[in-house]
Amino acid sequence: MRSIRQLAIYSLICAIFLLAGCGSEPSPPLNPDEALASFELAPGLKAELVAAEPLVQDPVTITFDEAGRLWVVEMLGFMPDIDGTGEEDPVGRISVLMDTDADGRMDSSVVFLDSLVLPRAIAVVEGGALVAENVPLWFIEDTDGDLRADTKTLIDPEYGGRGLPEHSANGLWRGMDNWYYNAKSKYRYRRIDGEWVRDETEFRGQWGICHDNAGRLHYNYNWSQLHGDLVPPNYLSRNDHHSPTSGIDHGLTLDRRIYPIRSNTAVNRGYVPGTLDEEEKLIEFASACAPFIYRGNALSEEFQGNAFVCEPTGNLIKRNTVHENGFMLSAAAAYQDFEVLASTDERFRPISLASGPDGALYVVDMYRGIIQHGPYMTPYLREVTLSRKLDKPINMGRIWRIVPEEGSIPEATSLAGASTETLINTLSHPNGWHRDMAQRLLVESKDQNILPALKDVVTSGANALGRLHALWTLSGLENKNAEIYFTALTDQDPQVQAAAIRLLEDLSEQQADIMPRLSATLIPEWQSAPAVVQLQTALTAAHFTPEQAIPLLKDMALAKSSSPVMRDAILSSLADREYELLRALLPDLSEADPNQAIFLEALATAIANKGDAQELAAMLALLPQKEDSALGWRESAMLAGLANYSIDDSIKIALPQKPAIYAAAEQYDKVVQSRLSTLAQLVDWPGKPAVAQDEANTQPLAEVDRKQFALGRQQFLNVCSGCHGPDGGGIRRFAPPLRESEWVLGDEKRLSLILLHGMEGPVEVNGKAYDAPEILPVMPSFSTMDNVDLAAIMTYIRREWGHTADPVTAGTVGGIRYRSQGKVTPWKAEELLGVSVDDVID
Repeated sequence: MRSIRQLAIYSLICAIFLLAGCGSEPSPPLNPDEALASFELAPGLKAELVAAEPLVQDPVTITFDEAGRLWVVEMLGFMPDIDGTGEEDPVGRISVLMDTDADGRMDSSVVFLDSLVLPRAIAVVEGGALVAENVPLWFIEDTDGDLRADTKTLIDPEYGGRGLPEHSANGLWRGMDNWYYNAKSKYRYRRIDGEWVRDETEFRGQWGICHDNAGRLHYNYNWSQLHGDLVPPNYLSRNDHHSPTSGIDHGLTLDRRIYPIRSNTAVNRGYVPGTLDEEEKLIEFASACAPFIYRGNALSEEFQGNAFVCEPTGNLIKRNTVHENGFMLSAAAAYQDFEVLASTDERFRPISLASGPDGALYVVDMYRGIIQHGPYMTPYLREVTLSRKLDKPINMGRIWRIVPEEGSIPEATSLAGASTETLINTLSHPNGWHRDMAQRLLVESKDQNILPALKDVVTSGANALGRLHALWTLSGLENKNAEIYFTALTDQDPQVQAAAIRLLEDLSEQQADIMPRLSATLIPEWQSAPAVVQLQTALTAAHFTPEQAIPLLKDMALAKSSSPVMRDAILSSLADREYELLRALLPDLSEADPNQAIFLEALATAIANKGDAQELAAMLALLPQKEDSALGWRESAMLAGLANYSIDDSIKIALPQKPAIYAAAEQYDKVVQSRLSTLAQLVDWPGKPAVAQDEANTQPLAEVDRKQFALGRQQFLNVCSGCHGPDGGGIRRFAPPLRESEWVLGDEKRLSLILLHGMEGPVEVNGKAYDAPEILPVMPSFSTMDNVDLAAIMTYIRREWGHTADPVTAGTVGGIRYRSQGKVTPWKAEELLGVSVDDVID
């Protein structure tokens, strides 16, 4: 709830806006020709109208079927007025649009299904479509082929969750692995033996989801424009003893800057200085959505693999170039001070993107004044919206396509009724839409007679993408012959090799001879393999025998521990084998190495979370056994890991005897004492006092959620320790210490600002001045991390190393993130000193 002071501020600014006429002029709707004239596109591109009202109204997402027909989800019930009156009325629909004269513009439509409440996603499938309504997910069948729904089967009554358009599951994106994935959801779906199955997966994104040519999923959040998976689905969550902090939900870019070409006063925090620039233009993403990796063939090669992101409140679309380095991905804006498409028309609301059979980039334009859902509309935005008449009219909408400014684009050929031979050849098509569609149709055919032809593509296809799709088509058809996958292990393309490993792993559940052959093939060559193959080998090692897996994972840990993704991959393959790896690894850990220390600590945490008394006793026996014995770097890492357990404190693990290190606890510093005290809350031994922390003469970790603290330590090790050191003591030429730092122990809101936006220039910590070259000139922002993770890091550093500052909640971080929108450069120390955070960001 906002304070009276805040309400007074934006009420005053609203009044100033209205009195001055600033941002208060009505913004009337434009006809399609006028709207097209309002567009500014990057050089070499143009936009063309595909459909407009009344043929399409309030579109939110589209997809093309095999015949090239355009299926549109129309959310006609969204915000009918400023109060959202009647939003629950069943007025939404799914329409199928057709271009009967092949001129590129839709000219007729059929209503496939109506009477829907706030529909938001669709996937055309064999026999009909999956349709996501406000909350339920339906399988809608068209039994007679007239493009009209005949039967309606409930697939998931809880698909949409909260039922709020901005915060409910959506997407229904068919992944390369033949599962349907969703944003704002932890579930995926697949038709198996005629039944739709729901399977749990990692939670991803907010609005919109897609995949790249390798099959990696991409998504985003309204505050962070581009995220993606570096690791295939459902691998990193296999080990219950380890919580991964990388590999999934990887932020590809910190860049939040956008470049609108009109004023954007009708945004939630338009009244707050720093949200808009001096021309009243939005400075950074406020509603990033629907990221789309372009895989078409209408635009030139330079656009291949680029990520396009919608920003409806800024009336624009951003283009990012995506860069691949091994299995790591990063992205950067394609243009420095303009966007691939921006409009001066305030009602231009790009809300999702797609590609079609012609290879063009399609833009779904909801075309309306109100784009903010009712529960999130501030009084300021309400006043500006009404004064500028943005609440009416409603039920408009356009579909555009972006094509080259000069020359023609490929013909939009249909795959409806295509022969098997044509579909198999299409797996190698230059347009990703055709490859995906051909794979879907071949898998849905269930035709086992085509397996030999698909295997020919894998062994002799000239196109690596075609070979990759052929592999996943074989998987979708439940190919049981492992030989073709073994053949693919020698493919020249790393992604084909990695896919073959995954498919052999799947098949090994029914064929016991596969894994011995696979391990014998992969293990001797792993060091010379491409990075993506090394990563997949680490993941698949979970299925190797201990005699094979432990030496392999030990070698990987020694060689690759600097990579958080590889650390998580190795640990995910170690369920119930963690102590075996620890014993194998310790003799080779002689030289102090921060990365090895991080891995050793994570390994120890997993052992503690397993809760095996024998293993815990053996680990504690590795710590100093008598007075005057120092903790070496290995012992320090193991103790830190053991104390970072995340299982419930009510669980007590019985040890056969009192660990010797507790007898000498008083000789160690308060950090070691604190860790011993925390660990003592997990274990029991004969004669142990009722209050274990008294033995360590230290204070317990009180009033802090154990799981939040453990998550904070893991995230800290992965993203912070490289500069600040695993012990928070700082690293010369990188970053100052966090221990006893007033920046850490002071105002939690100020600390939130630093993590969200970064910090640059000289800084004083605990009475000592730090500046380049003693430290790096800029601390980067961590804005791609979510509120839960950032709060966990802050809570950890405020309660570790003897600190006793209050923990931080995700709500606090979220509030500061929201209130500091528009800050796209790092803070300077002087900006954050001597004033309250409220004064800085309000």
